[in-house]
Amino acid sequence: PELTPLLSSPRICMKCKESPAALVIRLKDPFCRSCFREYFVHKFRAVLGKNRVIFPGEKVLLALSGGPASSAMLRQVQEGLRRETAKKLRFIPGIIFVDEGAVCGQSAEQREQSLAAMEAIAQATGFPFHVAHLEQAFELPSSILRRGARGSAAGPGYKAAVQGFIQQQQRQEAAGGDGAACPARPRGPDTAPGSRLPDAALTQQLLRFFEAAETLTAKEEMLQMLRTHLIVHTARTQGYSKVMMGDCCTRVAVKLFTNLALGRGAFLAMDTGFLDTRHGDVAVVRPMRDYMAKEIAFYNHFFGVPTITTPALRPKRREKPSIHHVTEKFLVELQVDFPSTISTVYRTGEKLSPAPAEGTSESELCLLCLCALDTLTGEWALHRGCTRVT
Repeated sequence: PELTPLLSSPRICMKCKESPAALVIRLKDPFCRSCFREYFVHKFRAVLGKNRVIFPGEKVLLALSGGPASSAMLRQVQEGLRRETAKKLRFIPGIIFVDEGAVCGQSAEQREQSLAAMEAIAQATGFPFHVAHLEQAFELPSSILRRGARGSAAGPGYKAAVQGFIQQQQRQEAAGGDGAACPARPRGPDTAPGSRLPDAALTQQLLRFFEAAETLTAKEEMLQMLRTHLIVHTARTQGYSKVMMGDCCTRVAVKLFTNLALGRGAFLAMDTGFLDTRHGDVAVVRPMRDYMAKEIAFYNHFFGVPTITTPALRPKRREKPSIHHVTEKFLVELQVDFPSTISTVYRTGEKLSPAPAEGTSESELCLLCLCALDTLTGEWALHRGCTRVT
């Protein structure tokens, strides 16, 4: 869907039929600011209510990069936890920021400024704040390369969890507590970044590690893998069972094509789907998948959502662009002339099943991405749905 501002003749909002429209969604659907906000909020609540994977009282870690999509996701969680909200969110949020400044060409002063800005945003929310520097990937335990134990399948379902949460609220009210208050509002950040960056020797080791990669595409994949490992490790050590990523519809479409070009077609459902359970004890959810990048940009602009611009991975002078960059450029330029391009790619990806990416034992899993190996041969490979059969 295309989203454009109205700069010429005014039109009336299609929802309230009264206010002048401020923007147009899907070419012929004008919205005023108020109705656009309701539309944006409803879409976020609807995707969580439809999938029912986040239970009341569950700890959820929000991966915040400072970009438009993750910042809009944080704002939706904030508004969903307010006391006056009709259908409040019932989980307990926390925030994590992964400092990637060392490999993105930032100086120590610039990294300090980014950390301070992210800390200010986190303090304004009142959520626990966790910082992970990319250098800390060298200190991760070997358990991060193994799938964690999943919760018991015989555990309570979503309805039972909701009922238990309501009963807990009623007991708090009977005991004289503030049962109407949302339990998902911690007092403040429990981990502040401070002013100390990792040791310079560790930073140099990280830079040498990335310089060893021969192409920018390999560096992009390596960065994404290390970032995910740090987020999952923080979730495990801090007691979070879910992680929210800010991947929007545009980003999902780019990742779909990129994975196909990289030979990861069997893992598309895991890498781009709403729910990613490859880590076992920590599940990754992507509640921003239904939002186009332009929708997010206009929401942040209209309602003052703070964002922080962070540099991309620093390439060498003569290095060719990565497959990620080429794919994004191709889809974005194609979207200009064919407004349904990205949404069509996204909807196609929704039809994929995660079954081929799931392994039944540790020996069948990739050591890096924890998806099922696609290098098995013979009839067993055909049974597992592997992409390469020899």
